Amino acid sequence: MKTVVFLGDGMADRPVAELDGMTPLEKARTPHMDMLAQNGLFGLARTVPEGMPPGSDTANLSVFGYDPRKWYTGRSPLEAVSMGIDLSDTDVTYRCNFVTLSRAESIEDAVMDDYSAGEVSTQEAAELVDFLNVRFHTARTHLFAGISYRHCFVHYDAETGAILTPPHDISHRPVRDFLPQGQYAGLLRAMMEYSYEVLGDHPVNRRREAEGKSPANAVWLWGEGRKPSLPSFQELYGLRGAVISAVDLVQGIGLCAGLRTIKVPGATGNYHTDFAAKGAAAVEALRQGDDFVYIHVEAPDECGHRREVNEKVYAIEQIDEKIVGPVLEYLNGCGEEYAVLLMPDHPTPLDLMTHTADPVPFALYRAGDCGLTPRRFTEKQAAETGVFVPEAHVLMERLIKGEPHGIESREAR
Repeated sequence: MKTVVFLGDGMADRPVAELDGMTPLEKARTPHMDMLAQNGLFGLARTVPEGMPPGSDTANLSVFGYDPRKWYTGRSPLEAVSMGIDLSDTDVTYRCNFVTLSRAESIEDAVMDDYSAGEVSTQEAAELVDFLNVRFHTARTHLFAGISYRHCFVHYDAETGAILTPPHDISHRPVRDFLPQGQYAGLLRAMMEYSYEVLGDHPVNRRREAEGKSPANAVWLWGEGRKPSLPSFQELYGLRGAVISAVDLVQGIGLCAGLRTIKVPGATGNYHTDFAAKGAAAVEALRQGDDFVYIHVEAPDECGHRREVNEKVYAIEQIDEKIVGPVLEYLNGCGEEYAVLLMPDHPTPLDLMTHTADPVPFALYRAGDCGLTPRRFTEKQAAETGVFVPEAHVLMERLIKGEPHGIESREAR
């Protein structure tokens, strides 16, 4: 049997004034998603356990079928695995964003203008990482270059306990109250302050500003964690397969689960990504023998963080047309039984510009399922079904084995 997960990062939302009170899912034209909602098991699922941070790390672990309360060890180490960084069990890692802070006398007086530094290019970022490592690299610390604004700082043989804030949670807000606290706060803050002092005049940023782009004038450290240890996906669910994603976080979860990652040229992580190439890569993986493919699309989430209303609608429509549609067409003609799961990992409401832990709509469809009620894949219509999954990690077992564990109605709660 072929099994596919369609994961639209941050697709879920709240009513938006610019969309006449509709959510982006309600506004978007999504015939293939709607078909899955009409004919499959359709409802709401909680991807972020109560009391845990509403991040793509915890939420995607849930969708992959891993209970975050048991297996979550932090966001950054999952990304470090994807980046090929060798970690010991005593090392601590941090996500390091290049960000744009407003100009001020000190970092305490600055505002978070852009959590991604205008999506600084990978080549530019690598130059800045090399520049900072002259100061940051020691026998116990090193900054590793990643993709675009996303990088990894490793503190070897260290302790956890820092209190850190994701930069996308404080867009356009003063950073004073969100600087590092707790374990190693002095070190982490000193690194951030130093970067703010020296990066503004770096040639990379002088060029960017001359071109009208946001400068990568500081680093922001967050997402502390230790090396993860997940049981293999094959051990848990009996399937081998692949992950398609443009971001290190989801690739890292896949690698930790023993799945292979498929690099897709043109996959960027924003709404300029090559949606069609992702769909084609998924079809080819299935055609070549993979029984499981997890297709993650970051674009709606990035649009939510930037409050790009029309772009979020566009991204959802592209996922439907160029990924969900072609993959379903292949599955319907491949001659095998199949099952698919469609859902966001979490909401990224445009009005809030960050994640929430609200339950998200999901549609679980098996070949041959047939429904009689016309439905659309939207937040409101998912809630109206009365189907509620309080722990989304159980959906993977239901998807693969057809077992209805963990499904209940809202009326029964």
